[in-house]
Amino acid sequence: MISHIRGVLHRKDEDRMVVDVGGVGYEIVVPPFVREAYRDVQEGDPIEFVTYYYVAERQPRPILIGFKREVEREFFEKLLSVGDIGPMRAAAALVRSVSVIARAIEEKDVATLKQLPGIGERTAGKIVAALCGKVAKEAMMLDEGLADIPPAREDLRSETMDALVSIGYRRSEAKQLVDEVMKKFPDASTPDELIQEIFRSQARKP
Repeated sequence: MISHIRGVLHRKDEDRMVVDVGGVGYEIVVPPFVREAYRDVQEGDPIEFVTYYYVAERQPRPILIGFKREVEREFFEKLLSVGDIGPMRAAAALVRSVSVIARAIEEKDVATLKQLPGIGERTAGKIVAALCGKVAKEAMMLDEGLADIPPAREDLRSETMDALVSIGYRRSEAKQLVDEVMKKFPDASTPDELIQEIFRSQARKP
């Protein structure tokens, strides 16, 4: 089992990164809040992950899911103990930091939990029933360097990227453009607003 990866960032994709370790590339699925924590790491920079190793019954190729700290992996494993939540679904749901999600569980805040991607009201209730009282440590921790991504902003980002891809942009190019314009215009609230700003910025370039 692979529990730790340290190497050089070879490539960033939308939901995963490839880390070069001695000439061998390891593809690591990266939850959104971890990706945000590593937002400033560029290709060629050193990077390190604590990993969760997963092999599906119908897919013999192992999957690595990466975290920045051991406590995050521990929380992820607790989340997997809840019925009907598999590793890929759980990873995609982590758009907010571990402490925010853990506090919602401890406070029985189903309204916050059901906003996570792939987690509806029924599953949110199951998470609270299974984990309330068991994630107090995670709820109290400080998320050093980890930005808390509001679900609405993450949805806006994804929808805008999808719109750009649909009109011919490469996904990597769309991601870069959307990230840049969201930093410049944090008050934008619709994909149309962001796309218009992207077009204006490109029109101003020589």
